[in-house]
Amino acid sequence: MASAALELTAAAFREAGQPYLSARRVSEKLGVTLSELAGLIGVARTTLTAKTGARRVDTALSPLVRVLAMAAEMAGDEDRAAIWFKHQPLPGWGGKTAFDLVREGKAGKVLDYLESVRAGVYA
Repeated sequence: MASAALELTAAAFREAGQPYLSARRVSEKLGVTLSELAGLIGVARTTLTAKTGARRVDTALSPLVRVLAMAAEMAGDEDRAAIWFKHQPLPGWGGKTAFDLVREGKAGKVLDYLESVRAGVYA
């Protein structure tokens, strides 16, 4: 059931009728520029808007969108999830936010943290 909720939330990050995640929609939800988003997910800025890069962008955006979708499910809405993602330091990470960890390629660690919070463990 949680997987279905995550999939519905992740659909908010796609353009209507498109199979791939939209860099523009993700940047709008986070309140960051496309250049900042490119740095966050580790792709060139031009890759985000190139039609030939859609699959690569989708692959790079997927971990970030999974974090945002899970945070939105837990927080109640996408705006609160975006604020948490950018500003709330995570316990045990020396003041780093989920944004910082995703930029370092550690989206999996953020997902693990969210799963543990969902399971009732508070770090």
